[in-house]
Amino acid sequence: MNDLTLQLDCRGQDSFRLQLDCQLPGSGVTAIYGSSGGGKSTLLDCIAGLRRPEPGGLIRFQGEDWLSPDLFVPPWLRRVAYVFQDSRLFPHLDVKQNLEYASRRCPANSGTSMQQVVRWLALGELLNHNPAELSAGQRQRVAIGRALLSAPKLLLLDEPLANLDHAASQQCLACLQHLARELALPMLYVSHDIEEVSQLADHLVLLEQGRIVDQGSLLDLCGRLDSRLSHEEQAAAILLGTIGTHDPDFALTELEVEGETLLLGSRQQPAGQQRRLRVPARDVSVCRQRPLDSSILNILPVTLTQLEEDGDARVLLRLALGSQYLLARITRKSANRLQLKVGDPLFAQIKSAALLMESADHNE
Repeated sequence: MNDLTLQLDCRGQDSFRLQLDCQLPGSGVTAIYGSSGGGKSTLLDCIAGLRRPEPGGLIRFQGEDWLSPDLFVPPWLRRVAYVFQDSRLFPHLDVKQNLEYASRRCPANSGTSMQQVVRWLALGELLNHNPAELSAGQRQRVAIGRALLSAPKLLLLDEPLANLDHAASQQCLACLQHLARELALPMLYVSHDIEEVSQLADHLVLLEQGRIVDQGSLLDLCGRLDSRLSHEEQAAAILLGTIGTHDPDFALTELEVEGETLLLGSRQQPAGQQRRLRVPARDVSVCRQRPLDSSILNILPVTLTQLEEDGDARVLLRLALGSQYLLARITRKSANRLQLKVGDPLFAQIKSAALLMESADHNE
């Protein structure tokens, strides 16, 4: 009842067609991931009411129909907020006035307050500035704030970090992570950057050439060999762990994962908090015996549960670490030399530099 139900047939340029018949979660952050031209932005436009699909379609969100064979709810009545790649702020208004514009148009006593949004997105020092005086990252944070102040039922984000440099991208991403934790606001997040998606999404939808080729929880899809993700060069598993102690002498933080301890080069974060790690398959190797002398700090006992050829020269391994999974991409010759087979107990060696921790709450 709380899901987002989509039955869409939407024609695009040339011979492109977006054709979907699916249900997406009506809560949390759902990432729409795929290559350019796959239909990601077209999908958001249909949900927002900016494009009309072919007759006979259906869009139902949390039990409310926005599109049916005899109904088309216009965009301004759908209570959807849309953040684009470019901020689209009103250039003649300062930051405060841009935010107030959204506040005045939201239903009375609904949504978050101006003070909350300003604090969450670190906008306090920007309120009296015009958009032209802001960096791209600052403008995008204002755009997100304006979207929140419209009290939406659903937030759509179409590659909001695409035009930002790395530092601005990480700051905006940290803000979005904080919002995801603070608000019970469903988000649909479009991106073609899997590293970006892996730090934010709960649910992942793989969209290619106007069709959904797979969907499921982020952790599940990233740890499977039958998913297209595992065959990309950036293939990586996502692990959940709990922050442990911090070693200031070596600037390392302990992360507890399935009863094992991993060491991360990271700034100190509060102990006991759960964090994600993204472990690229290319940075995981395996051995049958635990090395006694190695510069690699993270060596974990695992079980080989699946192996699959990845081209002529490489093999993909799926390695069980308790109830979670790592991926490893090794040469076919190495797999042959080790005589690997399903069920083998092994040790996974993980380069410390490969562990990418989810951004900490910037307000912590």
